Amino acid sequence: MNKTSALSRAAVAALAVASMLAPVASQAADGPWLVRARAVKLDPANRGDIDGLAINSKWLPEVDVTYFFTPNIAAELILTYPQRQDVSLNGADIGSLKHLPPVLSLQYHFTPESKYRPYVGVGLNYTRFSSVNILDGAGKLDKSSFGLAYGAGMDIQLSGPWYLNVDIKKVHIKTDVSSSGTKLGTFKVDPVLWGIGVGYRF
Repeated sequence: MNKTSALSRAAVAALAVASMLAPVASQAADGPWLVRARAVKLDPANRGDIDGLAINSKWLPEVDVTYFFTPNIAAELILTYPQRQDVSLNGADIGSLKHLPPVLSLQYHFTPESKYRPYVGVGLNYTRFSSVNILDGAGKLDKSSFGLAYGAGMDIQLSGPWYLNVDIKKVHIKTDVSSSGTKLGTFKVDPVLWGIGVGYRF
């Protein structure tokens, strides 16, 4: 299944759920801040000009901070620490790298007074590559990548300010790869990020 198509279907599903949910009785006003801790599965597309070049899928920890400008409109910043990834070529290990991929998104939340609160978002990813050790040091990468990020999710109110969160994002990440000063091509990581976690609003 095409991962972008899966993401699009997830966004459509979130919209469908939003249209069916009736708001619950009025509750105490929510604070403008929502902080979440999530476990995220990074599932890379591993596309580009170099056939067989890939990094591994992995679970990683993530913290995000969301600020609500209005009940429906919010900005979300997701953060983690530099993540180590194994690099392979046609299944053979050729080294490793680290990347730091924060994402800043603008979101629309559909049913801010409901127990079930689906949302969609679009934003920008900046990825910084470091500790690159490929082909015994002969392989090099561009250190920075900027790309579009978009996704959908839902916050489910558990009790008071506590929420369960599920989230999916598509993030565009790419870098040029060279060896011994010769450009070999562009590597597109372009992962889908599947997240689940808990949040606290204040």
